[in-house]
Amino acid sequence: MELLQLQYFLEVARMEHVTEAARSLHVTQSSLSKTIQRLEEDLGVPLFDRKGRKLRLNEFGSKFLRRAERALFELEQGKLELSDLSSPEHGTLELAVTTASTLPDILREFRKKLPDIQFHVQMLSTQEMAALLHRGEVDFCLSSPPIQEDDIECQIVFIDPILVAVPRGHRLADRSIVSLTELRDEWFVGVKRGYGTRDLVDSICRSVGFAPKYVYEGDEPARLIKLVEADIGIAFIPSTARDSREQIKYLQVENHELVREIALLWHRSRYISRAALEFREVVVDYFGALSKLTN
Repeated sequence: MELLQLQYFLEVARMEHVTEAARSLHVTQSSLSKTIQRLEEDLGVPLFDRKGRKLRLNEFGSKFLRRAERALFELEQGKLELSDLSSPEHGTLELAVTTASTLPDILREFRKKLPDIQFHVQMLSTQEMAALLHRGEVDFCLSSPPIQEDDIECQIVFIDPILVAVPRGHRLADRSIVSLTELRDEWFVGVKRGYGTRDLVDSICRSVGFAPKYVYEGDEPARLIKLVEADIGIAFIPSTARDSREQIKYLQVENHELVREIALLWHRSRYISRAALEFREVVVDYFGALSKLTN
């Protein structure tokens, strides 16, 4: 059994399509198919049910997938550990976020401490982030909501009130506090379903008897403030993402019933480099200082 066979098997298992997997791996379809066939011959069982170019893991493949993922995961962790031991002041930190509003300040503080460490950041949905965490492909995730899984460590770092942003000319603009039920007839701008804050807000609004009506749904949270300012709709905005524009007024939700948890996440078995440990300390210190300011 060869390492290349395992790598190809994992990609085909994820894609469930020969053409797409071959494109992702930058190899020909025939080369990929032959490699998978040799692996199945070595194991003595078929790993996929085939229908044209589409493949689906069968019972054998599903069981072997967990072992293959674990084997490649451990090899990757060994590579990371050796790299860290040989060059602790260099390297790349792999990060993923569902909430990005605090990230510039956090990365600025981290860069002051370790200026030679690079970082690669992905903005993902909760589902996409969970997949990367399970595969051990990121050092840390900053997520709202938290992800609770057996192989994921979850540290809540901040309780973030969600505010209501309205334009200055809005009927509620002279208020500082509003109840959720007062918003049932409003039009909203927001991010798409699948983003943590959107799903949380929709769920809590339903619990008090209404579903927010969205005139705009996008995948760029930073754009919402401009839409509110243009009087397209009002928005639920986490306090950490508020913008000090003069034409926007932020209202607290009555009884503080709308808050989100921001969590730092990492795979329990992933090797944590010295740079990653430093990053975790920066995140915890940053949100600790922010909590003191808001309390």
